Amino acid sequence: MTAATLAGLIGAALIGLGLYGLITNSQPMRKILAFNLVGSGVFLTFGIIARRGAAAGFVADPVPQAMVITGIVVAFSASALAVALMLRLYEVAGRVSLQPDASTGSTANETDS
Repeated sequence: MTAATLAGLIGAALIGLGLYGLITNSQPMRKILAFNLVGSGVFLTFGIIARRGAAAGFVADPVPQAMVITGIVVAFSASALAVALMLRLYEVAGRVSLQPDASTGSTANETDS
């Protein structure tokens, strides 16, 4: 197994773990981290695909490298924005979750009856 194949498999595993984390976790901070894991796997996989193309004898193309670098910057910015929004939600609502409490909803329905 070559280093490129191993890196490609690791990239695919990162994407799978990130998707699993996005689906199973309900906490926003864990979802942000899982989203970053998916992004890292995509960047690694895309870089390996571009490298294998260059190793196969195609002309070296700088576009995949530029796209990965741009994607890293955009992912970092999106993560910073998501954390800032989460902190603002905590300041305003006093909690991070967007789901209302079950006890508050049932109490409001009982008083209306």
